[in-house]
Amino acid sequence: MEAGHVMRYRHMYPILLCFAAALAAVGLALDNPGNILPGLWKIIITEDSLITDYIQIAGPGAAFINAALVTLISIFVLWLAKDPINGYTSVEIGLMAGFALFGKNIVNIWPIIFGTWLYARVVRREPFGKYASVSLLATALSPVVSYVALDNGWGNPVWGAVVGILIGFVLPPLASYTYKIQNGMNLYNMGFACGLMAMILVPVMSSMGAEPTTAHHWAVGYNLPLGIFLGIFCAILIVIGFFFTGRPPWAAWAGYRRLLKTTGRAPSDFLRMFGAAPVLINTGINGLIGMAVILITGGDLNGPTLGGIFTIMGFSAYGKHVFNILPVMAGVLLGSVVMSWHINDSSVQLAVLFCTTLAPVSGYFGWPFGLLAGFLHSSVVLHAGTPVEGMNLYNNGFSGGLVAIVLFPLITAIFRHRKPVLQDEEYLDAFEDDSPLVPPPKRGERKE
Repeated sequence: MEAGHVMRYRHMYPILLCFAAALAAVGLALDNPGNILPGLWKIIITEDSLITDYIQIAGPGAAFINAALVTLISIFVLWLAKDPINGYTSVEIGLMAGFALFGKNIVNIWPIIFGTWLYARVVRREPFGKYASVSLLATALSPVVSYVALDNGWGNPVWGAVVGILIGFVLPPLASYTYKIQNGMNLYNMGFACGLMAMILVPVMSSMGAEPTTAHHWAVGYNLPLGIFLGIFCAILIVIGFFFTGRPPWAAWAGYRRLLKTTGRAPSDFLRMFGAAPVLINTGINGLIGMAVILITGGDLNGPTLGGIFTIMGFSAYGKHVFNILPVMAGVLLGSVVMSWHINDSSVQLAVLFCTTLAPVSGYFGWPFGLLAGFLHSSVVLHAGTPVEGMNLYNNGFSGGLVAIVLFPLITAIFRHRKPVLQDEEYLDAFEDDSPLVPPPKRGERKE
């Protein structure tokens, strides 16, 4: 990355540290401090297959402190590896913080990170910074580490560490390959790669006598406190975007409107394309949308759903905006009308949030195809996790990859020859965050 961009984005580290501090503050506010250390220990010794809500099993204090610590670890790994700061940094932190509320903890992520470090240094002989993001996102398989280390009568901590190192070692080349076959239509590429990896690991473990099973720990009754926290947080992001980024409000709004014209097809680094102001506004608005969908449909704000909202907010710097996520969400809601499951089912609540991995389908081909993608995803995701017994935390990414691989060639083959209204323009390099903007004319003046 150019020196100018490094200097320009250097302020992201203090912002991310403030986010970690906010998570810790919420944990301390929602629980008795005396419950936090016992809760953290319970999180560490719990097998973490989907769905394991840390708020339910350990209390909100321990869950949010765990999220804060995992966020700090992630920031430290990125800083130590000198990973280039860009829009994807927001993705990494959003995913790590979100899933630290239901599956990732301060212990089970380390073997995978170390495995990727070994791959970078021993096999590729390249700086770890090139693979730091992969090491963090590969922790989607951290439940495998916990299961092998903790399962009574089968696993042990040494083998858990070994399996984690193997996962981190294998996933970088696998993720690089799966990225190519999805045509940028599935934003959760690592989820698809981890799903393929889990489909090999889980049958092998089962053949050796293991009996992994899915879980269902789901907290209820936290809508008001978590809604207040999330609403305030999103509002702060929007206000900062408009008034505290060094750009006038009209320029921030103009940048956000241009952001809404993008397809979101990966890679779409909104931070580099439009700058901090539009991205902060986009992040706050998308977070409010995710919360509103859960509350309006009678869902629950808890560890998993808050993790889904954090994921949407993280990808608000890398592909998601209101125009390309709402059609896909609507597709899931449509599925709840005609399918045998209900929108209030816990797995469907997660699907209505994480289905936005297919936002590029809506942005690139138009909203009707986004509706179709969400409709298909809503059912595929309910069965995609069965073969891996909840061991892949990014199950929606795996399902989204399957849907994208099927839909993309079909849509382009069947409809492109009929010249539908497709958004063919690519915006990957169309706008820079420091591109000049012309202020609106004052009243009484003629626009040049």
